[in-house]
Amino acid sequence: MLRVLAVDDEKPLLEELLYLLSSDPRVLSAEGASDATEALRRITRALESGPEGPDGIDVVFLDIHMAGLTGLDIARLLAGFARPPLIVFVTAHEGFAVQAFDLKAVDYVLKPVRPERLGEAVRRACAQLGRAAAQPPEPAEPAGTAGPAGRAGLPAPPGPSVPPQRRPAPELTVADRTADQIAVELGGVTRFVAIADIAYVEAQGDYARLHTDEGSHLVRIPLSTLEERWAARGFVRIHRRHLVALGRIDELRMDAGTTSVRVGSAELQVSRRHARQLRDLLMRQATG
Repeated sequence: MLRVLAVDDEKPLLEELLYLLSSDPRVLSAEGASDATEALRRITRALESGPEGPDGIDVVFLDIHMAGLTGLDIARLLAGFARPPLIVFVTAHEGFAVQAFDLKAVDYVLKPVRPERLGEAVRRACAQLGRAAAQPPEPAEPAGTAGPAGRAGLPAPPGPSVPPQRRPAPELTVADRTADQIAVELGGVTRFVAIADIAYVEAQGDYARLHTDEGSHLVRIPLSTLEERWAARGFVRIHRRHLVALGRIDELRMDAGTTSVRVGSAELQVSRRHARQLRDLLMRQATG
């Protein structure tokens, strides 16, 4: 069971977050702080008490944009302690994901907060702390309903309780809708982006940023996974940070021992270990 502190300087959002956290059976207690000063005061008391003490806090659900110190500032302060509480960022801004995971955040939840997405963050915190009940229990089936081995209102035969199989909660709803699209989510709205529209992909911590002619989208999926999944679609790794659609490369530049490509208005560096393979692929494409 988790003891959590939620921090947000917008009272309605803080109340909603506390309601959702308190509704999760894996959360033992949920406290709120409406600004950084109040949050630091409460966290200091928790650190003095120790993780197992009566005032301990296991996880801080932390907004980023607040008056005075930001959530990132608080996380940096906590990083200096030997056993700080875990951090889950809850924010309306997707652009701080890299900094958040550099600070060892457990998760990065976008507002407006969906219960199932928050539940996934709780699950991750439980898993990292080694706590039981990483998944909330299934609600009991009402008496008299037909279930597996309980047809026509008959009780199920006695035996050991076996937890039902649960499908893991989605990570920022990153999943292929079809073989030709990828789902991305921003502010609770899911959009389907055609893979053919993606010019290149940039690694940002545990996330990847998909760049199209219309803009960019942040998804929680490793660049290595996209490299493997989209290799047959002509995406090639050119750097530890970049995956590029071969057909979207406009220029290959070689200057003073360095190699780069131009993809639209972006110029991307090509690492030495990928340069020769990329040149060969482009030559075959040009002559094929």
